[in-house]
Amino acid sequence: MADGADGEWFWRQRLADGLYLIRERFYESGNRANMWLVQGSERDLVVDAGLGLSSLPDYLERAGLTGSRPLLALATHIHFDHAGGLHHFPAGGVAVHRAEAAALSRGDNLETVTWLSGSEVSRPPPGWTASSYRVRAVQPGRLLEDGDVIELGDRQLTVLHTPGHSRGSICLHEPERGLLFSGDTVYQGALIDWLPHSNINHYKESCRRLLKLLDRGQVSTVLPGHFNPFGPDTLHTLASDYIAQAGLWHKVATSAISCVASIALRANNLGR
Repeated sequence: MADGADGEWFWRQRLADGLYLIRERFYESGNRANMWLVQGSERDLVVDAGLGLSSLPDYLERAGLTGSRPLLALATHIHFDHAGGLHHFPAGGVAVHRAEAAALSRGDNLETVTWLSGSEVSRPPPGWTASSYRVRAVQPGRLLEDGDVIELGDRQLTVLHTPGHSRGSICLHEPERGLLFSGDTVYQGALIDWLPHSNINHYKESCRRLLKLLDRGQVSTVLPGHFNPFGPDTLHTLASDYIAQAGLWHKVATSAISCVASIALRANNLGR
């Protein structure tokens, strides 16, 4: 079942009992991130929060999907397309990896790689302009570490620190259901390792870690930060291909791209 009422910023699709995919309908960009709602018996969990141009918690409550249990918003990393909406959640109800908590707390729009153009937003909120957009400072209530368990009552998700795309990137693994919320560590597209705080060696190690999960038969469905869910064979291909191609020449080329990207991001975020 999919739902997206006319004029509603968000669209949702129920994928299974207690599991919803949510997207921002009017953010028409390849950067449009997936958001996920996981409903537990004692707590609900939002994985990633979008741009923040409309309130995700208000939408979920209007839709009758949350409101009866405490709600935790967890960002797989603090890039703008995943963490821009965290400021809509109650104080203390936000979780990020410890490595990126300080940047989020000060609203560091270089580390959040804020890069948004007006042409990407087809129905902007009244008075909104891309030039004024920024990720707002949020003080996270929970600092995540590798191996932490997110307890939802009848569901438990384990935090896997998977740096590479960013220094605080994480995946969430629910072994009982074989689910892997992969953020931007893996998705069906070109994996990005040339942003501020990206690290190719760390990225390769993170991919190796995901391959070990596959070897143990612990992943049946990957719920990525962008594009559509996929299965274990695709995960194996994506992780293996990245490891294979991330050699010396890739590092040299990526270093040059990273320098250009950093200059452009600094210029774009002056005054934010």
